[in-house]
Amino acid sequence: MAVPAPEILKRNAVTVFGKGSKTLLLAHGFGCDQNMWQFITPAFENDYRLITFDYVGSGRADRSAYSSQRYQSLAGYAQDLAEVCEALELRDVTYISHSVSGMVGALVATQFPHYFDRMLMIAPSPRYMNDSGYVGGFERADIEGLLDMMDQNYQGWANYLAPIVMQNADSPEHARRLEESFKNNDPVVAREFAAATFFSDNRALLPQLNKPVLIMQCTDDVTVPMEVGRYLHQHLPQATLEVMKATGHYPHVSHPQETIELIRRYLAQPA
Repeated sequence: MAVPAPEILKRNAVTVFGKGSKTLLLAHGFGCDQNMWQFITPAFENDYRLITFDYVGSGRADRSAYSSQRYQSLAGYAQDLAEVCEALELRDVTYISHSVSGMVGALVATQFPHYFDRMLMIAPSPRYMNDSGYVGGFERADIEGLLDMMDQNYQGWANYLAPIVMQNADSPEHARRLEESFKNNDPVVAREFAAATFFSDNRALLPQLNKPVLIMQCTDDVTVPMEVGRYLHQHLPQATLEVMKATGHYPHVSHPQETIELIRRYLAQPA
C-alpha cells in the first residue's frame, strides 16, 4: 500500500525552503543528517528552491519507521529517496549528494529517470572494498573491524572515526561536529547503515546511469581514494571529474566555499 505524501514528508523530515524556479535536492551521507548542508545552502537559497531530508534512521526522521529488513541494503534508502521525490511531485531536478547518497541516487535515477536532470556527487563511491583490479580503499578485514568496534563501543567508534574521515586537523571543530552527528544516531541503526554502505557494490549500475554527473573528488580522502573518482569518471557515460583542493571526506563542511564554487560553476552550464 502506498504511503500518503504527507506521511512521507513527515517520516523523512523533509524541509523545503529558498526561492527560484529550479530545484536542488540534497541527500546526506552515512552517519549524518540534513544539517550537514547548512554551510552551503545559504549560497543558493535566494536563487533556487532547496529540498533537504533525513533517511529513516537518521536525524529527525521517524525512527519508528525503521525496519532492519528494508534497510539491509541501499535499496531501502533508494526507496526513501524515490518516495520523497514522488511525494513532492519532483521532475527534472538537480540532485546533490554526499558519499553513499551518490549511489543511492544512481539507483533511483536508473529506475525513475524523470526525477533528475543532472547529478552532483560529492565523494561518491560505487564500492568501498578493494577487489581484483579495483581500488576501493578498504579490505574486508578493515570494514569488519570497524563494524566490530561499533558493536563493542559505539561512542568510542565515533570518537575514533570522526577526526580520521574529516581530516583537517587544523580545524578540530569540524571533527567534533561530525562526532556529534554520529552519536545522535541509534547505534544499531548506524551499524546496519554502515554494513549496507561498506559492503555495497554498484559498479554494474554505472553504465546504466545516462545522466550528466559531476564527480567532486577530494585530493586526500581516506574513505574514497583518488582511484575511485577516476573509476567513476571512466565508467559513467556522462561524467565530469573535478579534483578538489579540499582534503577529507566532507568538503561541504570543511571547505564550503570551494564546494559552493564548483556547484555554481556546474549549475551555470546547460543541463
